[in-house]
Amino acid sequence: MYTSSESTPLLSASSNSRPRQRFNAHTTRPRGTPASLGFFPASTSQALHQGTAASLSASEKKHPLINRRSNMACCFQCVPNAEIGVIERLGKYQGLAQPGFTCILWPLDSIVAKLSTRVQQLDVRMETKTKDNVFVTAVVSVQYQPIKSKIYDAFYRLTDPQAQIRSYVYDVVRSTLPKLDLDQAFDSKEDIAIAVKNQLEEVMQEYGYQILQALVTDMDPDARVKGAMNEINASKRLREAATNKAEADKIMQVKAAEAEAESKYLSGVGVSRQRKAIVDGLRDSVQTFSETIDGTSPKDVMDLLLLTQYFDMLRDVGQSSRAATVFLPHAPQSVASLQGAMRDGFMQGQAGSEGLASAQMMNR
Repeated sequence: MYTSSESTPLLSASSNSRPRQRFNAHTTRPRGTPASLGFFPASTSQALHQGTAASLSASEKKHPLINRRSNMACCFQCVPNAEIGVIERLGKYQGLAQPGFTCILWPLDSIVAKLSTRVQQLDVRMETKTKDNVFVTAVVSVQYQPIKSKIYDAFYRLTDPQAQIRSYVYDVVRSTLPKLDLDQAFDSKEDIAIAVKNQLEEVMQEYGYQILQALVTDMDPDARVKGAMNEINASKRLREAATNKAEADKIMQVKAAEAEAESKYLSGVGVSRQRKAIVDGLRDSVQTFSETIDGTSPKDVMDLLLLTQYFDMLRDVGQSSRAATVFLPHAPQSVASLQGAMRDGFMQGQAGSEGLASAQMMNR
């Protein structure tokens, strides 16, 4: 027989009243002792629950092999930062494990899940149609996180939070975009995002989730529609460019005409002053020449001046080797000859017309 350090009387463990020594719950069965002797292993205290010990009968509580002062075995767990653990005891919710060092009653208690409290983002992509029958692919980004005071609801009331969020985003976007044209849809991206956030906030808070932000990050129409929109925009820009260019040309022409008119006016003023100066000079020359030389008339003086200017003109024309002026021989009677030729031409044309009319009358 093995005895413990305590001096205790032997108890009967069966009807045969086989003598056994008294051991507490932490006593280890000595090596070689058969299990039938009734020794409790050291793990016995770890397998008993406090509630189970409390529910023992009075006779069981007085049993010498059960330590009434023993506690369940502790198991140490570490929960990472920005996470909260969910503790269950025999399948029932027991409590939460905060980040850091945590002690639970194993094997009755266990951490069944760890929920991250970080901000998470879900990108929801969907295809829908606008009011003007244009199919667009919209992307809505939803930023959410569990509410620390509602971890129970976040874990037990909702199986798939992302699927739930997608469903409400689909509902809001596909009920809003069909009421808007394509251009209005691009202009109303912020309004759509606000509608999505308000709808999600109202629903997801009941399930322990907080919606921080909802953003319409992309709205992509069909490639052919984008090409048509680009062509429309390009045509509009080209039309504006042509209008601006025509307006610039108009301004340039108006300014050029104004400059030419001003130039001609000033040129006329200059020619008028030049001729006045020439006439004054000729008058003075004729008067001086007539007074100086006796027997000369003003006509003789004018003929002499004109002949002098004629010779000056011939000198200027023949002075340059690259002159573009063509000089035609002429005589004073050329004017009369031109008049006679024109008169004869008119008379011949009139006679021909009268002869043609007479011939037509005779043929009838």
